[in-house]
Parts: sequence; structure tokens; C-alpha cells
Amino acid sequence: MLYLRPFGLAALLSFALLWVWVATMPMAFMDAEYASLRAKQVLLRRCDLGDVLVLGDSRAAADIIPARLPLRVTNLAIGGGKAIEALSALQRALACPVRPRLVIISLDPGHFSRPDLLWDRSVRFGFMDGQDVSDLREVSLRMGDLSVYDSRHFALMPLLFRDWLYETRFPPLFFANLAHSGLFLRWWHNQQSLTDTLTARGHYYFGTDPGSSTVTLDGHMATFRALPVLDHYFDKLLGLLDRSGIEARFIAMPVNEATWNEVNPAVRDGFAAYLAGYERRYRHFRVASEIMPHWPDRFFGDQFCHLNPEGAERFSDLLAQRLQDAPPSTQNEAQKGWLSDTGTDASFNVVPISKRGS
Repeated sequence: MLYLRPFGLAALLSFALLWVWVATMPMAFMDAEYASLRAKQVLLRRCDLGDVLVLGDSRAAADIIPARLPLRVTNLAIGGGKAIEALSALQRALACPVRPRLVIISLDPGHFSRPDLLWDRSVRFGFMDGQDVSDLREVSLRMGDLSVYDSRHFALMPLLFRDWLYETRFPPLFFANLAHSGLFLRWWHNQQSLTDTLTARGHYYFGTDPGSSTVTLDGHMATFRALPVLDHYFDKLLGLLDRSGIEARFIAMPVNEATWNEVNPAVRDGFAAYLAGYERRYRHFRVASEIMPHWPDRFFGDQFCHLNPEGAERFSDLLAQRLQDAPPSTQNEAQKGWLSDTGTDASFNVVPISKRGS
């Protein structure tokens, strides 16, 4: 007993010090995507946003390169992003003195129908704060849809206590990162990732392989059905944009040919009908591209249909050309179709941005 008390006190002190380290020094041990998400938070905090915001999931994060666009663009799309994270980012952006002229939204069908990485990335990486989680809890309970809020739980632990553990950065939630990083060895790499993503205005790559023929989730879905809670957040996102008088365009990112060949037409039709319903409801919202563009496999860098650098440059150049030819304006109704042809053929005829006039 004489030795157990000092040992216990030492263990408690060590755990407390580890907790402080986890809470205050995440750049030292988290993986590189954490640094990229932190860069987006920095851009939001600085209100360094520009004319156009990109909100959505990892495909949009990788596929839209702000530096290749003719307007000042900030890419706030994140890995596993859904309407929940998009709304959180938009609310912070609208608190800035200067609001964006246009918001580009891009979410693949799966991000309307599954929780994906909300707890593993959005909450754990701090992109969603305690108030965001509290709002999600309230909405989920009110709607009777806990599919997202309860997608990560611990046996015999109340959900409110789980939320508190995430908010306070309880060390066991980060043990894998701590072990793989040696507590601090990722600091220098993450600082570079932070700088690179800030310079790229929120853009970062996922896969960079010279092609992928893997069939991603889109090709395995039997039908399209939005979860009630995710539909609620999408409606709230579009409603906020509409009330703010900000033009919004839904732009689907390309999938590879391998996925396109396996996609159930019911998924495409259901997704198109779903978005068309919101297009009729909100006057500032338009679906500005075909619902599932498909490009050759060689333009994709991994098994999740993220464009590789060549593919992302081509897509961004096409988007730049449309923005340059018909910049978004709430005054010109004829411009509502300004990005209506992002199909396969159009992408290969685009003039590279380096050869276009400024």
C-alpha cells in the first residue's frame, strides 16, 4: 500500500499531462488531413474567403483547385463532408463582414444516405464544435432519426457523456495517432501541410495515382434515399443561402467509367429528382451540372473517385472557363445554366487556364 499511492498519483499526473498535450498540441500527432482541415478553419476565422465558397465532401476538396479559377475562391469542402458540416461552415462564413457571391455545393449521393466520417473526422478533428454537436443532438431527437448522431457510441456510455469526451479531447480517442506519431513526430509535416493548404485556399489532394478502375460506393447503391436528418440539414443549408440572397449551384464531381458502368439508374434518377425538388423550392439554387459526370479511369487517383492532379486541373479549368464566360450574378436570369455542360466531352476541349486571357 505504501507504494501504490505514489504510483497511482504518478499515473494520474501522467494521464493529466497527456490530456493537456492532446488538447493543446494536436499538430504534433494528428495525421495530415487534420492540418488541412485546420487550414480551412483558419481561413474562416480570418474571414479570408473571397467571392466563391466551395462546400461539400472530399471529391470537391480534391477536384476544385481555387488557384486555377478566375475569381477568388475558398475551398471549404472536407473529407466525409455532408450538409451538416457544410451548414456549420456557411454559418461561420456569413458572420464575416463580406459575404460570398456564390456558393458551390457538391455532395455525392452516399453523403445524403450514411453518416460516414462525422465522428472520426468532423468532430474528432474539431471542424464541428460542441455547439454543432448539440444542435445535431437536438435535431436528431426531434426528428426521431439518430442514424448520424448515434453512429459512433460506446457500450453502456450515455451519448451526452460521449459528446463531452470528444469535446474535451479525451486521450484514449487519440491513442492510435499518438502511438503512430511518437507523440510529436508529425509536427513538422503537419505545419507544412497547414501552410500548403492555406496557400492553396483550402485545396488538398487525396489519391494521386495515375488512374483507378475501382468501383466506388456510388456503383454499389441499390437506390437513393436521403436520411431524414441529412435532408433536414440540406434544406436548412439551402434556406439560409436563399434568405441571404446568395446564389448556390450544385455541381456533381465526376466518377470514373468503372463506377458509371455499375451505377443503378434508380440511384441517378432518384438523386436527380431529389435535387430538382429543391431547385423548385429555392429561387437562388440551381443544379448546374449533369447529376453524375463520368470521366475516363486515368483521371482518378484512388478507389474513392478523387481526381488525381491531372484530372483536378482539367475539371478546374472547365469550371474556370464557365465562371469566366458567365460569372454568377443574381441580376441575370439567363446565367442560371452557366455550368450546365460538365460532361465527359466538354472536359477535354477546355482551354488550359495558362493559355487564356486574365
